[in-house]
Amino acid sequence: MSIQFFSKLSQNYIEILEDNEYYDVTIEVGEDPNVKIFRAHMIILCHRSSFLRRTITSNKKNNDVLAHIKLSNISPKTFQIILRYLYGGILSLNGQDTLDIFKILIAADELLLHELVDYLQKHLIENYTGWIEQHFELTYRKSFQSNNLLELQQLCTDLMAKTPEKIFKSLDFTSLPEKSLYKDLLNSYMDPDIEPNNNIPLPRKLKINNVVESNIVNLNIISTISRWIDKVDYNNKFSHLRELYLPYKFELLLRGSRNGFTPKNFHELCDNKSNTVTFIKVKGTDEILGGYNPLVWNSSSDLGQSLDSFIFSFKNKDLILSYVSNMNRAINYCNAFGPSFGVNDLIISHSSILNDKSPFNYNRCKQKNYEKRIRDTEDKFDIEDYEVFQIMKE
Repeated sequence: MSIQFFSKLSQNYIEILEDNEYYDVTIEVGEDPNVKIFRAHMIILCHRSSFLRRTITSNKKNNDVLAHIKLSNISPKTFQIILRYLYGGILSLNGQDTLDIFKILIAADELLLHELVDYLQKHLIENYTGWIEQHFELTYRKSFQSNNLLELQQLCTDLMAKTPEKIFKSLDFTSLPEKSLYKDLLNSYMDPDIEPNNNIPLPRKLKINNVVESNIVNLNIISTISRWIDKVDYNNKFSHLRELYLPYKFELLLRGSRNGFTPKNFHELCDNKSNTVTFIKVKGTDEILGGYNPLVWNSSSDLGQSLDSFIFSFKNKDLILSYVSNMNRAINYCNAFGPSFGVNDLIISHSSILNDKSPFNYNRCKQKNYEKRIRDTEDKFDIEDYEVFQIMKE
């Protein structure tokens, strides 16, 4: 029998936060004139936030000098609330207005606090949709700067597609950039026959249901991948379309957080399935890696031939597409591998080729058989989550 006393534990950790005697890291938060320095404890911050772990590690000089980091994008008021969450697992929103809650969400996203991000996204959508509609520009801009705010992105997409008149009534509509969304949306609304600008990022009309069920990517990424599969670019007959390019249904075959992260899980669920797209969320970064395999997956310890496969990466607003350059080495099959492309171009594997039951621990990208490298580094990376979809024509 196991009894859990989390309430007292949480209280004790909050007391540690308020004790100024044993701290070993200082955090300078905010911008002039609203700057505050917090004292904290490295071991707690590093284990609660991969972003803070990376930042503290890169700023710590030696064992005799306190680590000091700066977080100018986060206000002292917001960071105080987040610190209480980091130490005690407590989130107090009492007395916070909706803008304050939104700022906490954006700060949590910057610090890669995924549990908090998921909760606050749902909280805002379920309780403050009216505020989001009134502050559409702010919500739109901030949510599409991140790969983690998928639910807010979807809400913005719904507003654009179904009720654009609400956007015109938003308090910050005139703050939308004139050369992008503002001008195109205004022209589109006033003249439905006008030819749109290629830069418009979201559609007027959009079939949302039954396209994709993903915890990693949004419809903009799905549209981009679909264009790459069909080799549709913005310079041909499709360039004038406002709609996202969604000719496929993406049927989920595997999600690591649901089905497991072992080669065995992958092969049981994905072998003998053709036309698949893999999305990999890299742990501790904003990167999404992946690839398209028109062939079936198998465990043959062989290399698959393909002219149409490609690998890719998305990081913030940057994207890289890399088509196969050596068709004889397009797909890498092995019983200890997950979805892998080229000899080394994108490999998801276990370090032992005899082990297919342990989680992936040897994941890397090294340009070899595809046109471009899709990462700035050849270092190994960890997987936060990954998904494999089979695509089918709608």
